[in-house]
Amino acid sequence: MTYTLLGSSISPYVRKVKLVLLEKKIEHATEDVIPFNPPKDWRAISPLGKIPAFRHDDKIINDSTIICEYLERLHPSPALQPSDPYLQARARWIEEYVDGGLIPVTGPKVFFELVVKPLLGQKSDEATARKVIDEDLPAYFDYFESELESEVGSGFAGEFFVGDQFGIADIAVGNLFVNLRLCGVRLDATRWKRLAAFVDRMHARPSFTAVIEPLKAAVGKRWA
Repeated sequence: MTYTLLGSSISPYVRKVKLVLLEKKIEHATEDVIPFNPPKDWRAISPLGKIPAFRHDDKIINDSTIICEYLERLHPSPALQPSDPYLQARARWIEEYVDGGLIPVTGPKVFFELVVKPLLGQKSDEATARKVIDEDLPAYFDYFESELESEVGSGFAGEFFVGDQFGIADIAVGNLFVNLRLCGVRLDATRWKRLAAFVDRMHARPSFTAVIEPLKAAVGKRWA
């Protein structure tokens, strides 16, 4: 049984799968695929032309969420998906809030402007990025803070987004803040106390350290 993750670690979607593989200690290979200049047969592997794709022997799986769920079924321990249906739905929602709601805002308007453009030899639009950071992102951060507070109200410690166990929701949120910190975004711990502490805990995990350190070395000039 061989696994290969196809994509670039600069992508939060690719990195989410990488974090799941690391947390589950699943042996795997990686193949670097840049979506701006993919291999000529890439559409045969990824019909939408996106990353990541995942190869399991001779089988191909697409989409980061689907890949993570696939790995959960094949390697159920340690569990990163709750077994309770409601908690599973909540975890899936937090993951979608990040992947479908927040990354489409931060990706093109912040990360592309401040990190990707310099890699391409282009000038960043600092004003556009700063406007999104200052005016748009706080509402999302408020929501994350309230979700952690609600876990406390449900009788948990508020250290994780769903119940008292680390899982895919925490990976999704912690992973988002890797990209934001690469853009120089640092949370105000006086306003988002629980969220800031959460991010610090996540980024101290060995799996996160393993993905963060190479990125800081390569594109971490703005790291906050």
